[in-house]
Amino acid sequence: MPDFDILVIGSGPGGQKAAIAAAKLGRRVAVVDHPDMVGGVSIHTGTIPSKTLREAVLYLTGLTQRDLYGQSYRLKEEITVADLTARTRHVVGREVDVIRSQLSRNRVSLFTGTGRFTDPHTVAIREVSGDERRLTAEHIIIATGTRPARPASVEFDGRSIMDSDNVLDLERVPRSMVIVGAGVIGMEYASMFAALGSKVTVVEKRHAMLDFCDVEVIESLKYHLRDLAVTFRFGETVAAVERHPKGTLTVLESGKKIPADAVMYSAGRQGLTDELDLDKAGLAADPRGRIKVDTHYRTEVGHIYAVGDVIGFPALAATSMEQGRLAAYHACGEPVDEMTGVQPIGIYTIPEISFIGRTEDQLTEDCVPFEVGISRYRELARGQIIGDAHGMLKLLVSPEDRTLLGVHCFGTGATELIHIGQSVMGCGGTVDYLVNAVFNYPTLAESYKVAALDATNKIRQIDRLKD
Repeated sequence: MPDFDILVIGSGPGGQKAAIAAAKLGRRVAVVDHPDMVGGVSIHTGTIPSKTLREAVLYLTGLTQRDLYGQSYRLKEEITVADLTARTRHVVGREVDVIRSQLSRNRVSLFTGTGRFTDPHTVAIREVSGDERRLTAEHIIIATGTRPARPASVEFDGRSIMDSDNVLDLERVPRSMVIVGAGVIGMEYASMFAALGSKVTVVEKRHAMLDFCDVEVIESLKYHLRDLAVTFRFGETVAAVERHPKGTLTVLESGKKIPADAVMYSAGRQGLTDELDLDKAGLAADPRGRIKVDTHYRTEVGHIYAVGDVIGFPALAATSMEQGRLAAYHACGEPVDEMTGVQPIGIYTIPEISFIGRTEDQLTEDCVPFEVGISRYRELARGQIIGDAHGMLKLLVSPEDRTLLGVHCFGTGATELIHIGQSVMGCGGTVDYLVNAVFNYPTLAESYKVAALDATNKIRQIDRLKD
């Protein structure tokens, strides 16, 4: 008999939820992870610390209150790294305690060390002491996550030239900063450091940023970031990064040179699979370290599953959690529905962005007719109360069956508000539900009713022309 029914490699969002789901089903479960990484990258260097840092930035800079109290409003004049990281360390510590407690309460065995396959059913764990133990399992779930991709030509030192994992270790808030890559992580940090007063330059080889989002929303984000003195260099590639006694010099292939105190690379992620010895299990990863899985998150070896960032898109903590649960249920032979195709996306820039469903460009490309309903925070009492005059909610509605084709939100609480639209879409509801629903007043949720009325009024005008 194997030592465990389910062995999970990695304790991040996907691994943790997989382990607990299997334990709830009465299986013998174990989790393997590094001793200083319980909770995974998400807890220690990714989602939780970066979002906690964002809250600290918003609070200490008073940025969101300036429409009410004036552009000079600031809670703390000289913001230090210690101010920013104090809350981060507290939250990370609490989250690690919560995860350890959850694993313990559910009788999940936690082994600390580095795991690697020795055969398809056996994982060897090298502990900090150097000792090695072997565990066997009927099913194995790989949830090792990713690390920032580092170009070989760049000499990272973790202080002046860094990636998104060690940006939190900065000794001081840089006066100027170059961020290479205008993806989700790059834009989140660009907005945070810009809010702190750093002069930020974003370099992106593509000609647009966040091109999977609504164009109007991205244009609004660019406007706000430019207002915070962010400079964008689209269509540019970094040729070299030089480190000098007084700072860094980023040299672009076009010949431009950008001096700055610090450079942060946000050029994609690499799957943490190099140390797994996947070949011993009959598996292989692609050049980005990602593992191929089927709709049940099974790898090419039937009893081995993979979930989370290590399998690629969408690489979000929220979807990783659900992937972990579904993989554990399938491994345990428990009936389970597949994850629905429409998932919410949350981007914690300043202001934040969230959406679900298709964009206007996607619907146009697919020749799907739609009508747009918009609500702007400045027209809502709650928007005036909180001082957000720039936020907006956009509904994309089918004029044929009145269902929601997409919901796009920009501004305060966007990542929370999106779940109202998600619920309506998931239940097959129509825009009429939002028209007829009563929302608390004054709230930002009321934006759904305003946008729904805007869309239905436009549809009504078209229908009148036909009569």
